[in-house]
Amino acid sequence: MRRCTAAILTALLAGCVQQVLPKTAPVPALPADSVVASLFFISDGGRPDPDGEPVLQALTAGLMRAPERSVAFFLGDNVYYSGIPDSTSPDYAEARRRLTAQVGAVVASGARGVFLPGNHDWKGPEGWSAVLRAEAIVAEEGAGRVVQLPGNGCPGPATMDIGPVRLVMIDTEWWLHKTGPRPEGTEDGCTGDEHAVFDSLRTLLATAGGRQTLVAGHHPLAAGGEHAGYFSWKDYFFPLRHLRSWLWLPLPVIGAAYPAARNAGISRQDMSNKTYGRLIDSLESVFRDVPPAAYIAGHEHSLQVIEMPSGLYQLVSGGGYYGHIDFVGPIDGTWLALARSGFMRVDVTPDGRLRLGVLTVDRAGHAREAASMWLTRP
Repeated sequence: MRRCTAAILTALLAGCVQQVLPKTAPVPALPADSVVASLFFISDGGRPDPDGEPVLQALTAGLMRAPERSVAFFLGDNVYYSGIPDSTSPDYAEARRRLTAQVGAVVASGARGVFLPGNHDWKGPEGWSAVLRAEAIVAEEGAGRVVQLPGNGCPGPATMDIGPVRLVMIDTEWWLHKTGPRPEGTEDGCTGDEHAVFDSLRTLLATAGGRQTLVAGHHPLAAGGEHAGYFSWKDYFFPLRHLRSWLWLPLPVIGAAYPAARNAGISRQDMSNKTYGRLIDSLESVFRDVPPAAYIAGHEHSLQVIEMPSGLYQLVSGGGYYGHIDFVGPIDGTWLALARSGFMRVDVTPDGRLRLGVLTVDRAGHAREAASMWLTRP
């Protein structure tokens, strides 16, 4: 009983942590004539408000400042909770609306956009088909300026050279998907087997030709949220909220078992899982050989900036629709951790310097830069 009480008290104290603010001074905004590209990163936006989504309103406004040099990257979980179903499904119309609202936010701005699938876009035995349906809708609604990459449900890597920056995208859920088929190798139009994918990623980073490099995927390498084993008091006392958001039934003893099971690796969506762990190890092996400036992901419903022991910056931009936030706390290397809705922007200078801005969004759709830093030395 004493051990149980101590565990619950520890969870309560940990659950109170909702933000870590940077101790370094903000970086002044760059003059417009010293920015050659602005890259926006947003994830987990798959349930936008049908009456007008504040985060998308803020994103459109940000893109419209310089649409000719702006690109928005949606890093997965673009349709909660089970991707795009078959068109005969009663859920199809709402799922399509959720995706097209995000595509439309880019189209309305005149900028470009890229969608990357996440675990909810792949969810279920028909996950590959759902990803293909999403790819078709993005192409149909994207006005020639918005695409889904990597194509055909392949793991990638897919690459875009944008001025002095090379952005490489991988579909991390391809590795973790287990409930249905997935494209395998060159016979399905993909790069090859898992080893070939990582070799191709290494090559793309090594042959960037002097460009700064960024890598984007849905799943982070490190984080201070539930997928990394950090839970709030709500998870311990009200575990049924993970089944239905309105189930506020207090079950403290049963609730203690929920985080324990997650930390034991029961879900492939958690870093404690062996398959997820192998994915992290493989990516970190590539990044040790040819380090990018940052690895950018979502999955956790928060905004985080973490400096890894290797010096790599891990950015987590998972606040894609207003109010969809979860507990976040500090881990080793945390520079910023905010349980807030919003997104991140990376401004690129002509000589390849990268300025990161972390933007939070209020209910009215107004964005505020909460923190900023150089991802590369000025």
